[in-house]
Amino acid sequence: MRLAFLPRPGVRARRLDALEPVRLDGGARATAHMAASLLLAYPDDATLTAAREVRAAVGHLPAPVRDRLDGLAATLLTEDQCDLQARYVATFDLKRRCSMYLSYYAAGDTRRRGEALVRFVEAYRAAGWETTGTELPDYLPTVLELSARGGPDGARIAGALLDAHREGIEVLRSALAALDVPWTAGVEAVCLTLPPVDSATAERVADLVASGPPAEAVGLEGYGAGPATPAASAPGGRELPWR
Repeated sequence: MRLAFLPRPGVRARRLDALEPVRLDGGARATAHMAASLLLAYPDDATLTAAREVRAAVGHLPAPVRDRLDGLAATLLTEDQCDLQARYVATFDLKRRCSMYLSYYAAGDTRRRGEALVRFVEAYRAAGWETTGTELPDYLPTVLELSARGGPDGARIAGALLDAHREGIEVLRSALAALDVPWTAGVEAVCLTLPPVDSATAERVADLVASGPPAEAVGLEGYGAGPATPAASAPGGRELPWR
C-alpha cells in the first residue's frame, strides 16, 4: 500500500477557482496554443528567443489570455536564466503533481499508461503528423503545437486530446498555482481556451489532487523519454511522493 497516495481522513483538497473561458476564433486559438507551447518548454536560449516572438504575436488576443502569455514571456526575458532553469527542473522534474505528460494523471505508472501513449501516437498520425525528438507523445507543449500547426484536423484532434485529459491539466494548474511559479500563467492561458469545467470534472479533479494517480511500476521504452519524465525518481532511487 502506497501511503503517499492516500488522503488524510477528513481532509479534502481545496478547489481552485474556475477560469471563465474566453471566446477565440481558430486563428487566435492557434496563436495562444503555439505561444503556450513555446513558453512552457525548458527555458534555454531557444525558449528565450521564442519569448520575444511571443510578445510580438499575442497583442491581438483577448486580455485574459494575452496578459498571461505576455507576462510569462516577460518573466522569462527578465529573470536570471540559470535561476529559471533551476526552478523549472525543481518544478517539473521533481514534483509529480506538476507533470506535463497528460496521460500520467489518469494512468499513472501502470500498464494503461502505455496504451494511452499509443492512442496519442495514433491521434498525431490521424492528423498527418509524427512526433519527433525525445519527449513522450502526451507532452502538453507537443499537443499544443499540434493544435496550432496541424490545420483544422490537427486543431480538432488536439482539442479532443486536451478535453479528454482536462482533469490532469487542472491538477497541473492547481499545483503550479500553489507553488507560485511563473509557468502557472501559461497553463492558465491554455485553460482559458478550453470549454468550462463542469461539476463532475471538478469532483474528479479534487479526488485526483487528494489521492494521486494509480501506481504500478512499468517500463515506457519505445515512447521516448525527455529530461522530465513523469515516472520520476529522487536522487538515490527513491520514488518521489505525490505532492
